[in-house]
Amino acid sequence: MNFLRVAALIQRHLYLYKRSMPRIMEIFFWPLMDLLVWGFITVYFQRSNVALPRFVTFFLGALIFWDILYRAQQGISISFLEEVWSKNLLNLFVSPMRPSEFLAALMTISVGKMLTAGAASALLAWVFYDFNIFLVGISLIPFVLNLLIMGWAIGIISMSAILRYGQEAEVLAWGLGFLIQPFAAVFYPVSVLPTWVQPISRMIPASHVFEGMRAVLETGEIPYESLIKATCLNGVCLAVAICFFYYTLGVVKEKGLLIHRGTE
Repeated sequence: MNFLRVAALIQRHLYLYKRSMPRIMEIFFWPLMDLLVWGFITVYFQRSNVALPRFVTFFLGALIFWDILYRAQQGISISFLEEVWSKNLLNLFVSPMRPSEFLAALMTISVGKMLTAGAASALLAWVFYDFNIFLVGISLIPFVLNLLIMGWAIGIISMSAILRYGQEAEVLAWGLGFLIQPFAAVFYPVSVLPTWVQPISRMIPASHVFEGMRAVLETGEIPYESLIKATCLNGVCLAVAICFFYYTLGVVKEKGLLIHRGTE
């Protein structure tokens, strides 16, 4: 792997944000909207004497964690779409850049977006609701890393689908993450789901992450069983996503679709 080529692609995307205020605002806009709307709803429930233990803490923590996953996914899929929209995709794949270097660059960009959005969400939660997620300490870091990996897997799958089917699949860049949200136990435990849905939920790494997040916020201790399950499932998901990308890239090249994707 040539890290100079990886750094060059990262720099190319940094130039986009340097010269585009709307792109920068997009990173902060949705976390702000989520925290304002759902945060004030949780405060309303709390003031209405809803008998839910640590309801606001769990809900705001879930919002911050979900935005971490979503930004990690968007860091890959939207960065890929930037290449499609600028008609630069063909130039990249006829260059010496390897697919692994391309993925490494998008993953690095994804980390930057995730850290920026996560820090913004945590700061806004502290300012508006006096909720400081950093007080939990390092216990949540393994779960954050798992959300990052799952965001990568979702982003690579959506990117592969767009590469294969073109602009008609671009909706996956925004919608694929929300497709799994009802089953990922983001705002409620897995036990709330119907019995026949619970096995599906337990196959999603994020469900173990959010269950673990609630346990950490409640007890301050890491539930290692949830962490191990999330890590193992994420390893499988990421491996499947990368294999799917390589397979799709091979099909696109074989069918001559790369020219169309690079010019449509």
